[in-house]
Amino acid sequence: MVWMALFHLAFDLNHFGWLRPRQNFYEDPLWTVQRSCIVSLFMFSAGLSLAAAQQAGQPWPKFWKRWAQIAGCALLVSLGSIWMFPKSWISFGVLHGFAVMLVLARLAAPLKLWLWPVGLLCVVLPMAVQHPFFDMRWTNWVGLVTRKPVTEDYAPVLPWLGVMLLGLAAGQGLLRWRPGWIAGPLPTVGRPLAGLGRWALSFYMLHQPVLIGLLLAGQALRR
Repeated sequence: MVWMALFHLAFDLNHFGWLRPRQNFYEDPLWTVQRSCIVSLFMFSAGLSLAAAQQAGQPWPKFWKRWAQIAGCALLVSLGSIWMFPKSWISFGVLHGFAVMLVLARLAAPLKLWLWPVGLLCVVLPMAVQHPFFDMRWTNWVGLVTRKPVTEDYAPVLPWLGVMLLGLAAGQGLLRWRPGWIAGPLPTVGRPLAGLGRWALSFYMLHQPVLIGLLLAGQALRR
């Protein structure tokens, strides 16, 4: 969460022209690799959390309640991006991906050890299979694209479902063989970060408006 906020702060500073030299967040490996690492951590952690929730007996109605919150926030992200980036608005970003992949991962949870090869297949498949059919906005959510779409955020089902499934597989294994690694007491120093994890969706939705608001205020003061 902290890494993501710092990354978005750098993006916002660049967007408003405060970074010198100006950065290319869409092609420069310094930024694209960071973004991939952040999304990987999100998806893997979501898989771990799903494993813990299922072991705790989370019923489908409670799952759907949380899912509706994520899907609703994804819609808000799309609407906000249309206003701010009309030519590169977000049709299938991280939250959209979460909404689809959490359902698929929950349905796949009974695979248990088979989650490992299925997850790896999902990660590798987009590297081997691409087709122009999937380059359209209405199909690029699958991930088998020949080129990355023009959008401010893009987290297709493939390969990211694979990362989530690997997190789910790891979570199931840890809860069986090393439950203390996930369910054990937190050291005092880690509790503030755990709080961020419990309010991850709220933090995700609010941190960018707050950062952008602060930068706009700073820009006004500079004038």
